[in-house]
Amino acid sequence: MIINIEYMKQQFTAVYQKTGKWYSAWVEEIPGVNTQGKTLQEAKTNLQEALMLTLEVNKAMLHKDLKGKVIRETLTLQAA
Repeated sequence: MIINIEYMKQQFTAVYQKTGKWYSAWVEEIPGVNTQGKTLQEAKTNLQEALMLTLEVNKAMLHKDLKGKVIRETLTLQAA
């Protein structure tokens, strides 16, 4: 099965922290999106991949479980 997901441009907050010889990285807004890398660049690349995979899997799981008629709409939040 091929999943073709179109995303609107979204912005998230990436957080990086060096611990010993490694960089830890996570996305503030989405629990569970976290990774690490030996360099800051590797952590950034890994975090982008982790975020994309999480969004794709979450959306695929939702569509698999939906039954009946649903309403989908864009939700816009004002930044705090």
